[in-house]
Amino acid sequence: MKAPFKTIALIGKYKTPEIAESLLRLAAFLAEQGVTVVVDNLTASHINPNPYRALALDEMKGQVDLAIVLGGDGTMLNIARTLTPFGIPLVGVNQGRLGFLTDLSLDSMRRSIGAMLQGELVTEQRMLLTAGVMRQGTEVFSSQAFNEVVVHRSNVSSMIEFEVRIDGEYVYTQRADGLIVSTPTGSTAYALSAGGPIVHPSLNVMTLVPVCPHTLSNRPIVVSGESKIEILMHRTEDVRVRFDSHTHFDLHLNDTLVVTRYPDPVRLLHPVGHSYYRTLREKLLWNKSM
Repeated sequence: MKAPFKTIALIGKYKTPEIAESLLRLAAFLAEQGVTVVVDNLTASHINPNPYRALALDEMKGQVDLAIVLGGDGTMLNIARTLTPFGIPLVGVNQGRLGFLTDLSLDSMRRSIGAMLQGELVTEQRMLLTAGVMRQGTEVFSSQAFNEVVVHRSNVSSMIEFEVRIDGEYVYTQRADGLIVSTPTGSTAYALSAGGPIVHPSLNVMTLVPVCPHTLSNRPIVVSGESKIEILMHRTEDVRVRFDSHTHFDLHLNDTLVVTRYPDPVRLLHPVGHSYYRTLREKLLWNKSM
């Protein structure tokens, strides 16, 4: 049974001209399968000549059935945040170093995607976060995050101080270099470096991981994905909130950052036989003998 992908968007890593050859090779293959191909307009600017229609990401709603991202996990993070509200599923082709999200290789992409066009695929749903900055009762900024929302100091050497409430209940006041609110997907990113646990992506949870806390008893905690997390800033000299390393906003004294689960999940498509545990073994080198 063929999968219902009539129009597929190809999106390459930003400002990477060398992606053109691989992308055009994949585009020609898709066209041979009877698929209409469009190319993200930023990617198209690096392809000369580009024989395919160019579309901006925000123009793809209702016009694209699937997006294939050629790049690394950083590229996938940005595209997922943009296209998930449009209900567009994603496939990742890895040209980065780790590839937790972009799991197809350049060598296997045509074979794997060809099978997926025939309906041989696995659909995986992953959590997306949304967060807003409340200032004197008004939301002054909001964005989404696939990996994590991070409150952190920028350039000042002193620690920041903040209060955390979960579902309206006071949890703690903490001094630290920052705080990471992570999705299960983000548990293998910054949160892992800060000492957080690896969380299976199918779980509906969020992890709060302090960054270099002043008190050693402050440990990572895992809460329900339905929770409402509020972070009230008590000390905010040169402090920012960052969303997946792509978007940031400067915080002021008494600002409250409110983090919840985004209502729509990210939909990732994988070849049949995809295994999260195999990905962990390969990317974290667990299969190497001591």
